[in-house]
Amino acid sequence: MKKLWHNCHVATMQDGKYSIIENAAIVTLENNICWIGAEQDLAHDHYDETNDLNKAWVTPSFIDCHTHSVFGGNRSIEFEKRLQGVSYVEIAAQGGGIASTVRATRAATEQELLNSALKRVKSLLKDGVTTIEIKSGYGLDYENERKMLRVIRQISQHLPITVKSTCLAAHALPPEYEGRSDAYIEHICTEMLPKLHAEGLVDAVDAFCEYLAFTPEQVERVFKAAQNLGIPVKIHAEQLSALAGSSLAARYQALSADHLEYITEDDVKAMAASGTVAVLLPGAFYFLRETKYPFIDALKQHHVPIAISTDLNPGTSPSLSLRLMLNMASTIFRLTPEEALAGATIHAAKALGLQQTHGSLAVGKVADFIAWEIEHPSEITYWLGGDLTKRIIHQAQELKF
Repeated sequence: MKKLWHNCHVATMQDGKYSIIENAAIVTLENNICWIGAEQDLAHDHYDETNDLNKAWVTPSFIDCHTHSVFGGNRSIEFEKRLQGVSYVEIAAQGGGIASTVRATRAATEQELLNSALKRVKSLLKDGVTTIEIKSGYGLDYENERKMLRVIRQISQHLPITVKSTCLAAHALPPEYEGRSDAYIEHICTEMLPKLHAEGLVDAVDAFCEYLAFTPEQVERVFKAAQNLGIPVKIHAEQLSALAGSSLAARYQALSADHLEYITEDDVKAMAASGTVAVLLPGAFYFLRETKYPFIDALKQHHVPIAISTDLNPGTSPSLSLRLMLNMASTIFRLTPEEALAGATIHAAKALGLQQTHGSLAVGKVADFIAWEIEHPSEITYWLGGDLTKRIIHQAQELKF
């Protein structure tokens, strides 16, 4: 089906810039863009459908490249306790923290996890997210990681959204492996990953490299196992301490290194050389009231692509709006609105290995875009919260809510 979308202005986000086309038109054929440019240059043709966008500004739709959207329960009570002065250590000693989410996720059925996840993902979809990455990591044993990954695979069957699935079994140490972290890593590498990969449940492998999670040596074992299976890797690194996890990820040509509050210039150089994307997560920074800022200047100086994501999770970033994260990336991390928008489009696509098909508006790419009723693309980052009037198009189909 050939469709014309016209009477608009377009910020294509090619090369991470607005790359504006005024008085533009887009032609889509089936799911993809087959022509884009100034409407005056559009050749006369027959279209199965014509859509007047009423002078809207069109951008690529959002890509949320780091989420933990599937989980059981929530940790709002812990949030309240922290604000009352109870420390994270005390909460953990009381059975809280990630252990509480693991218990709730293990106790939930596959259908219960799916039902709760669909509500959260639908909020992101309404916000303009049409591609999302979702991690496992709250099961921490084969059956429950498998359960989470199966739920992740089902989400796109219920909502018009593209979903990438990441295995984060190396997220935390499960209670049954207390004091035996090396044994758990061995179990991930020799049992869990091969089986989950064989079922077609894994698009990427992630690991949490931190003093309260896993060492760089342990994470490297996970990366080697993933590499042997032909699965790309990602990493949670430098969130709380400098362990050079991002440099380790770069040696394995990781798609991305995420968080990065304690990143060094050597880490940045390694990422620049490998093409690894820096994924910044301002929601977690804000929610945890962190004070150590990522080395933004070095990332820019060495031309490391910077992506922005919600890090949607129950403990440290219960965020349901990627657009709000763009504002936080600008106000907290000092990115320009243009850089922030690139972080949720073309750079986020690269963080998922999708830069050839998603993240910018160009001939041959998937027709995922948003027509915003705004006066300039900077407004997308400018407005705090709310629901900006817009039309969301996924694979050349306008979504209705």
